Amino acid sequence: MTQREQKYLLSLSRRVIQRYLKDGNVLTLEQDSLPSDFLREKRGIFVTLTINHELRGCIGNLEPEKPIYQAVIDNSLAAAFCDPRFPSLTISELEKVKIEISILGLLKKLQFSALEQFVNYLKQKKPGIFIKKNFNQATFLPQVWLELPKPEEFLQQLCLKAGLDIDSWKNLDLEIYEYEVEKFQEEDPKIAG
Repeated sequence: MTQREQKYLLSLSRRVIQRYLKDGNVLTLEQDSLPSDFLREKRGIFVTLTINHELRGCIGNLEPEKPIYQAVIDNSLAAAFCDPRFPSLTISELEKVKIEISILGLLKKLQFSALEQFVNYLKQKKPGIFIKKNFNQATFLPQVWLELPKPEEFLQQLCLKAGLDIDSWKNLDLEIYEYEVEKFQEEDPKIAG
């Protein structure tokens, strides 16, 4: 992905949120107006919003359901206004928000017969992880390893996020998938004051 495409998507994300805050309308684009064919490819996309390095919203899709540009539009709105962990973003907060976009690679199923093998693999690789058991599921992007660097702690928190028992991962009976991301973000916003 080129820097031009990255800048385009970050700008698009910010314009979508600004437009919705201003008049409640969703920005729409014609595919012909896109600067490259790559942005029409279907990929999993996450949009993460932070203020002063603190999470302010993060929503995405793991599966490549929509073209990149459309997934950025939808997930930007969802991260700003529909993340159940936070109230809707306000106009005053938008000035302080930093936007990060993660474009996901394909999910790859992991299978390990020994817990130690699994933990060592995660320690070395630190990929994005998606877990699933019956109707419970959750994911952490690879960026979460910065906050939770120990595999055991990472997996415990991921199990809790999925609504599972904290040690469910130890049974190795979860469906576990890994994925890589290409992430890029805005420069630090200029905070007035």
